[in-house]
Amino acid sequence: MQVDWHGELLAQMEFYWDMSLRPRLEGLTDEEYLWEPAPGCWSVRPQPDGTATVDWAHPAPDPPPLTTIAWRICHVAGLCFDLRTSSHFGAGDWSPERIDWPRTAADGVAYLDRTYTAWRDAVREAGPARLMERTGDAEGPYAEYPFATLVLHLNRELMHHGGEIGLMRDLYRVRTT
Repeated sequence: MQVDWHGELLAQMEFYWDMSLRPRLEGLTDEEYLWEPAPGCWSVRPQPDGTATVDWAHPAPDPPPLTTIAWRICHVAGLCFDLRTSSHFGAGDWSPERIDWPRTAADGVAYLDRTYTAWRDAVREAGPARLMERTGDAEGPYAEYPFATLVLHLNRELMHHGGEIGLMRDLYRVRTT
């Protein structure tokens, strides 16, 4: 049996996006987006100059802090999709320090929509042969891995954090004050 792995990877990503994550983002409010259910959450933080930054540390603390929906959306949109689209299909000049991170739910969802679409379309246009090429220096210690490994990794990131976003929305809905 011949398997179209390129088509399967795209179908997995698109099915999860269309059937699970994207519908769960409908009606997301700014209060939910920035809700911190526990002390010390990582989130998107407004800065005195009117921009916003995302909390992070490398290496992350152990255990890592709980993160807000805003942080999770920005992680997937920025560090997964935007960074990788730039690194593998664009100028390679993406930097988290140059991003004015979305401070509202509408802007966060729009950023995620935009970066997901750019990544999906770039992977689609790259075609099946690209899956067997090495990821290259942009992926640091994973440079020798095939590009298919990176696509699988970003699919997992989308599903992992998407599930967390759904759970955070459920917890927000049933929270007590």
